Amino acid sequence: MKKAVITIFICLIFLFFPRLSFAKSNFSEDYNVTYTVNAAAMTHVNFNVELTNLTPNFYVRSYNLNLAFKDLQNVKAVDSGGDIPVTIITDTNGSSIQFSFNNRVTGMNKSLIFNLSFDTKDIAQNLNHIWDINIPGIADAPGYSSFNVTVNYPDFLGSPRYVKPAISGTSTASGTLKFTKQDLEKSGISISFGKYQIYNFNLKYHLQNNDLFPVVTEIALPPDTGYQTIQINNISPRPVNVYKDPDGNWMAQFKLSALQKTDIDVSGKAKVSLTPTPEGISQGLKSTYLSSQKYWEADDPKIFRLAQELKTAQNIYRYVVNHLNYDYSRVINDSQRLGAVKILKSPDSAVCLEFTDLFIAIARAAGIPAREVDGYAYTQNQTQRPVSLVKDVLHAWPEYYDFNKQSWIMIDPTWGNTTGGVDYFNTLDFDHIAFVIRGQNSSYPIPAGGYKLVNENDSKDVNVTIGNSFVENNRFDISLNVPDQLVAGIPLQSQIVIRNLGNQAVDNENIDVSTSLLTPKSQRIISDTVLPYGTGTVNVWYNAPNFLTNTTDTIKITLGNDNFSKKIEILPFYKDKIVLWGGFVFVICGIIISVIAFKFGRLPIFKQKG
Repeated sequence: MKKAVITIFICLIFLFFPRLSFAKSNFSEDYNVTYTVNAAAMTHVNFNVELTNLTPNFYVRSYNLNLAFKDLQNVKAVDSGGDIPVTIITDTNGSSIQFSFNNRVTGMNKSLIFNLSFDTKDIAQNLNHIWDINIPGIADAPGYSSFNVTVNYPDFLGSPRYVKPAISGTSTASGTLKFTKQDLEKSGISISFGKYQIYNFNLKYHLQNNDLFPVVTEIALPPDTGYQTIQINNISPRPVNVYKDPDGNWMAQFKLSALQKTDIDVSGKAKVSLTPTPEGISQGLKSTYLSSQKYWEADDPKIFRLAQELKTAQNIYRYVVNHLNYDYSRVINDSQRLGAVKILKSPDSAVCLEFTDLFIAIARAAGIPAREVDGYAYTQNQTQRPVSLVKDVLHAWPEYYDFNKQSWIMIDPTWGNTTGGVDYFNTLDFDHIAFVIRGQNSSYPIPAGGYKLVNENDSKDVNVTIGNSFVENNRFDISLNVPDQLVAGIPLQSQIVIRNLGNQAVDNENIDVSTSLLTPKSQRIISDTVLPYGTGTVNVWYNAPNFLTNTTDTIKITLGNDNFSKKIEILPFYKDKIVLWGGFVFVICGIIISVIAFKFGRLPIFKQKG
């Protein structure tokens, strides 16, 4: 009987060695894979595999398993003939396990059963406030007869915060998740435990004024978003002011003298949540977020046709994930940004910016407000979840406005593509930190990491680490712009000045203002947003007191736990020196004008002819 030797390949996440195309018709393949995560975040992986001959002419000689992670420990392979020597090859893309079987199983419907196991620290991570379990997708899963995966995790983790993909049927138990081939057909597995994640960040910005006169310039700080709360613990040197732009960015202003060069150091924390908080959108901003711009060519005919066909945000996301291919060579070469129209012509040459640009352009053409988010994405696997704005390994992803949820929804089509279909549409993760939001302008503001001067491109300007605590520090400096003396009979306008000395934004805080005499005696005013290191003002009006009032009053201001008071003197008009002198000057001027008018009135040129 003629025998042919077949080598079977199974590859995870990326097919560095594709499965042989004719093997599918010669063998059926059944897999039962178990991932058991222990309390130390080490994962024991166990493959039980059955390869069944579908013809009498072929047998399996060897096996090759390609993995997208590098840490492999205690690798062991066994078939019916006993232990099998294994070869492990590691490169920049991951690891390959190779071995040849002890036995040659021949004959129709005869099965070769073997077991492969190993330990790895690359699947589960204990990240202080959260635990992540990320298992790469299976290449060519539809070609297997069955592929069942069981994930066991420690009971102390409780219920998962999210499970990707969603599990069909009743396939969960305490500490156990089970997935079928149908669940995993186009997806890896991503599981997370915890309520939020905290990050520490240290950022450096390089500024230079090349002009011969002073200028005011600005940098973008990480802002609050629907997904994150920011603490700014230090900005050195101190900015002139920090304000929020219409996109929600925190812009810190600095005054530079002529030819000055300076470095700005910023440190703080980010608290990242999974579910966004509601946020309204004005009609003006809605129009802005539907407009066509450079890189977001929503008015391009092809983009418009795609929008008419796809219609929904989820359909657009799926199209971008499936149509584009991530090009790792462009990250190394630091290639220029292409934009939506150009990437449609070169879909195999995309990085995160093009995934983002294409989604935004199609969404805007479909009437869905959309914008770009640039920032930092925490990843421990650059192949599986790449970041690619080069320099300081930044990342870009889009967000769209959901009118039903009244929230901006962040998504990541880049990682949806590179993880083999893990869902980054319905649920994002705890790993994305926004540095800037671009909605009004596709190229501005510039995120931290992009403020590099000539000949300083190699500087490391973004440092992000997992954090522990997130302690609020709400402190204010309150002052009142009002003169010490007021003239009775005249309405009073005063201005409350709030300097935020704390580390978080003050937004819609109640300011209580009270007096004993001036009316209204009690006022509650809602403040606008005042950012850390920023200053805000609030106007306060009082009715005119009786013009004969001669007394003192105290204006008291309360903001949170901070209090401020100022005593003012209210004088009748005849006691106010400015009013008296003003009245005196007015009378004298009136007399002078009257005398001049009388004298000129007697001149012939002013006399009427009769």
